[in-house]
Amino acid sequence: MLCARHVFRCFKWLERAGDRITGAAGPYFVGLAVILQAIGAASFFTVIQPSLPLRWFTTPPCILIALNLFTHYYYVCTVPPGFVQDEVSHPGGGRLWASPSRRTSAGVRWSNRGVTLLTASTTACRRCGLMRPERAHHCRICGRCVIKYDHHCPLPAGINQCVGLNNERHFVLFMAYLVISTFFLSILGYSQALEAVGLTYSNHWPYMVPQLAYILTYMLSVVICIAVFIMLCWHLWGIARGETTVEAQDHEVYKRIAKDRGDNFVNSFDLGKSTNLRLFFNIGPDGYPWYTLIFPLRIMPYTDGRSWARREGFQRHQGVREGEELTDDDDDDT
Repeated sequence: MLCARHVFRCFKWLERAGDRITGAAGPYFVGLAVILQAIGAASFFTVIQPSLPLRWFTTPPCILIALNLFTHYYYVCTVPPGFVQDEVSHPGGGRLWASPSRRTSAGVRWSNRGVTLLTASTTACRRCGLMRPERAHHCRICGRCVIKYDHHCPLPAGINQCVGLNNERHFVLFMAYLVISTFFLSILGYSQALEAVGLTYSNHWPYMVPQLAYILTYMLSVVICIAVFIMLCWHLWGIARGETTVEAQDHEVYKRIAKDRGDNFVNSFDLGKSTNLRLFFNIGPDGYPWYTLIFPLRIMPYTDGRSWARREGFQRHQGVREGEELTDDDDDDT
């Protein structure tokens, strides 16, 4: 028993050391991500795009995909995730902000269409002492409580901050456009890749990007496309179930607790896959127009994080009793 406790403490120390290292290296990851995206865009627009048919027709969609990729990456790196102690954010003005489909005095709050928003309960964080609403968690790297905390992301996207209520939509859209861009680079740049490695009869390389740089970019694009596609599917599945990455882990524990006493766990935030996705992206009659998924515009989330949409008739999760909810300190028990 004593040996197991020492092993547990050793792993916890390694985990915290990893948190400190990734937190300190975060800015370098951001710089690396920007460089890789720039090299990828340069390779596509100087090597692949000039050989595409109907350039007048294919160029605008390519530019739009690249614009979404860079813009959503900028947003997810610079938009605060939604710290508990921060003031409630409000929509900005200017051309970078979309207008909601329907304006109300209370903002975009999905008060109709069968969606019920209830005020979130609050608890005190044992780490920083702040009162925080439901779905908020304390980030060990940032040292702050984040509303609708999903994870802290130094890698692989390299955003160097938490993913939370205010920037989670940009994170998912960045991954989506990263998958789209790397997929088309991998498919459309296949013949140029064969030419670069010398597997064609032509020894002429007329492009500005060096052959070695293009080969490495192409190989990296294939790997990133597959890896990020898996991540994107995982996140979209969680969104469709009405849960974050952290909540998905907690809910597995709640299911076992409920099953042990002959009960069933029901996630009160799960309103059905279609509604969950519309709430997350905040599109629809009570949200924003669908074109906000195509054009890189800023929008507000459907809630400020102090109230949440729940299933009709649910005040809390079914199968979990008061006091059984997991806290951020549960993994520190020794």
